[in-house]
Amino acid sequence: MRRVLAYLLRIGGSIAIAAAVGAQLQRSIKNEGSGQGEVEFVIQNFFSFFTIESNVLAAIVLFVGIFTLSSRSEPRGWSMIRATVATYMATTGVVYNLLLRGIELPQGTTVPWSNEILHVITPAILLLDWLIAPGRRPLHAKALWGIVAFPVLWAGYTLARGVMVLDPRTTKPWYPYPFLDPNTSANGYLSVGFYVALIAMVIGVVGAGILWLSRVRRRPS
Repeated sequence: MRRVLAYLLRIGGSIAIAAAVGAQLQRSIKNEGSGQGEVEFVIQNFFSFFTIESNVLAAIVLFVGIFTLSSRSEPRGWSMIRATVATYMATTGVVYNLLLRGIELPQGTTVPWSNEILHVITPAILLLDWLIAPGRRPLHAKALWGIVAFPVLWAGYTLARGVMVLDPRTTKPWYPYPFLDPNTSANGYLSVGFYVALIAMVIGVVGAGILWLSRVRRRPS
């Protein structure tokens, strides 16, 4: 039964994510094309959002996972990848609903149904898939270092890129999320540092929980 539910989650989830990402990208390009015309700039920035990157990874993991369900036990490396993406998506859901819900992000007018899929439904799908899909391998707590590596690098890349990349429409530095912009944050880089530390803590806590779940014994599917 778990295997059937996992198939449905992975097939439906990968299709839904692809549709949601495509719809939001199309809306952003359309809005910009009828506005300032900086379409190339918008496309480049679109894939700098952690939400978009995490959802693209989630779609890939769900799609590939369709073909791994036939085996009784998946490779440990694949379980690590699944755990990593599940952590990122769960963190995306938490951060969005705590800090960003109701805020219009700079990728253009948000597509409501796409927004809900990317920030609410996909995190739920990845977490549920991690809980019920058969074949996952137990992962040691030290794997948490691998999980937090990408978000830390992403934060450093985002802050460095923000200084170097100016929005041609406003001539101001571009940041994907308001809380990462030291020019608009209440206490500049101090506020940004606080939010980065908070998100890192959330990723660490969520990742630790995901890894712990991998070691919980389940009855055979």
